Amino acid sequence: MDYLRPVLLAWSSQYGHLREVTRGDVLAVLGELHGSRQSNVLVALRSLFAFCKRQKTIFRSPVQGIPVGQRTWGIIQPLSQDEAGQAAEAATTPEARLGLVLAAMHAARVKAIREIRLDDVDLGNRRIVIGGRARPLDDLTRQVLLEWLAHRGTRWPSTASPHLLVSQQSANGTGPVSTSYFARTALRGKAATLERLRVGRQLQEALACGPGPLHLATMFGLDPRTAIRYAENARQLLITAAEEQDRGDDGMSTNGGHAAGMRGKDASGGR
Repeated sequence: MDYLRPVLLAWSSQYGHLREVTRGDVLAVLGELHGSRQSNVLVALRSLFAFCKRQKTIFRSPVQGIPVGQRTWGIIQPLSQDEAGQAAEAATTPEARLGLVLAAMHAARVKAIREIRLDDVDLGNRRIVIGGRARPLDDLTRQVLLEWLAHRGTRWPSTASPHLLVSQQSANGTGPVSTSYFARTALRGKAATLERLRVGRQLQEALACGPGPLHLATMFGLDPRTAIRYAENARQLLITAAEEQDRGDDGMSTNGGHAAGMRGKDASGGR
């Protein structure tokens, strides 16, 4: 509705009902927009008119057949040490530290973190199942897990929730924590959000092991198209880094040549 409000206000000055809106009106609105804003407005209009059609308040959808088009992705930049450090400093509670480590170390999505169950954690065999995929448990993740489990047992000793993460609300039932659970954490407003940390981990893997989409898809369980996008992103970063290094080497060579020439000139003058 945030995307649709300006459009609907403009149309309300011309029409008395949504069934009067034409395909030309939709195209005129989209023609004034660009990039993700254009695609977001079109998707929102599709949702609105699909709802109206199901409710039989319109006869046909004016957005029928208008393609969203291919989204152009920008180059994802790695997180800086300062940004990652700020996130680590802000994660002062056991649940915040657990979310940060699972995102930064295991590239876990928020949805996957919410759905981790207690029986997905095998401390003895040092394994954890995230999003249906078993992963080795490193020392840092194991330490943070033990800290959280101790806090969980003390704070909610009688909860019947089978999920690893528990909140004051979810402790009374058996469902996962709410989708707004992580929105209230100390990482909110930081550059290194859980999503940025997750993407940064995958990008770090691509930069360290080479931009191979198959490796990324296998390691993190990515959709092939997503793996290809991250691999291409890493390839562009590696190319940029190599070009910057070449320019730096050329500058040093030029300066070195000038210095050698000056030394030769001084030597000639001395002779």
